[in-house]
Amino acid sequence: MRYLSLEWIEALSVEVTKGEHLEEVAAHHTVGVTQVITDGPEGDVTYHLQVADGGASFGAGPADPEDVKMEQSWQTAVDVATGELNAQEAFISGQIRLFGDQQKLLDSQPVFGALNQVFSTVNVRTDYV
Repeated sequence: MRYLSLEWIEALSVEVTKGEHLEEVAAHHTVGVTQVITDGPEGDVTYHLQVADGGASFGAGPADPEDVKMEQSWQTAVDVATGELNAQEAFISGQIRLFGDQQKLLDSQPVFGALNQVFSTVNVRTDYV
């Protein structure tokens, strides 16, 4: 399945609901994150991660409520997802633009650590071209 396609978003959504470690972490965090990817093969893509009340959901469209929004190009997203570019370096260099509550994003790092485990189950089935 193509990276950031609706099929990919749906597959990740299913895996997020099955992630037990993510559920444990979600019990201690609340955050809504919107990702906007521009200039992709299928146009711009917006998807979200919502974590609250011990649960996590992932899907198409913006987070509601949205605490943080990140914007990046398709190429940056692919490079980060495939390990060609470190996400921290992408932030520092301005390739990923961050809007909203940066402290909440930092406080939610355990959520993203747990999410990485979930992503790995979908990455093996993902086409990044």
